[in-house]
Amino acid sequence: MFHIALHEPKMPANTGNIIRLCANNGCSLHLIEPLGFDFEEKKLRRAGLDYHDLSNVKRYPDYASFKAAMGDRRIFACTTKGSSSYAGAQYAADDVLLFGSETSGLPDSILAQFTPEFRIRIPMMPNNRSLNLSNAVAVISFEAWRQQQFAGGC
Repeated sequence: MFHIALHEPKMPANTGNIIRLCANNGCSLHLIEPLGFDFEEKKLRRAGLDYHDLSNVKRYPDYASFKAAMGDRRIFACTTKGSSSYAGAQYAADDVLLFGSETSGLPDSILAQFTPEFRIRIPMMPNNRSLNLSNAVAVISFEAWRQQQFAGGC
């Protein structure tokens, strides 16, 4: 299945929601530190409910460690600075969907590592900044899963 990666997430409730999402769509979740919260924080546990046991969550001390662990997997940078719509991408099982923090998105130093076709965005109305992180993860991950005919789902 797919991999969802969060680069330096700041809000525990969003990460908790994404843990729950990953438990339900079969994605692995990768958290790239530093995190903006304690992993045991009450808001994280409340949002993730009892889904921690049903999800696959890994943590990395930095982006370089995460990138090395991903090996040859394709990585899509999901960003408001993307040049392509997420709906036009052709996803393959085992692809990685990388999202930036709620407050600043992905750093330019990371975005510069991606060619335009691997920098994807969710279309929005003009003059709006961004969607909530957990909503953006849901939109893009479910499109990727839909393209795989919801493999493994019921």
